Amino acid sequence: MEKITASEFTGSHAWDARDIERIEDATVRLHWTDAPYIWHVNDGPEVFVVLDGEVDMHVRKNGVEEVLRLKVGDIFHAENGDEHVAHPDGAVRALVIEKTGSV
Repeated sequence: MEKITASEFTGSHAWDARDIERIEDATVRLHWTDAPYIWHVNDGPEVFVVLDGEVDMHVRKNGVEEVLRLKVGDIFHAENGDEHVAHPDGAVRALVIEKTGSV
């Protein structure tokens, strides 16, 4: 058993992560970042929970881009094939659950 205080986690570089658990074919990771990620499409579903800070999650559907503002406690769910990229507003900590090996 372990208590993890997300607000105390800081990575050595943007999108650095602390692996918390691997459950069958999924990983649960605590990410820290202060820089945008890259546009990507997961090869499985993704659950992205903002624990600290705010994130603009850019999504593309049928070539149309939309920005979803995520605040502490907000959950973003992407299905297999959904194109998206996270842009943090300052330092952010997020819990990400996704298929092992996803980008």
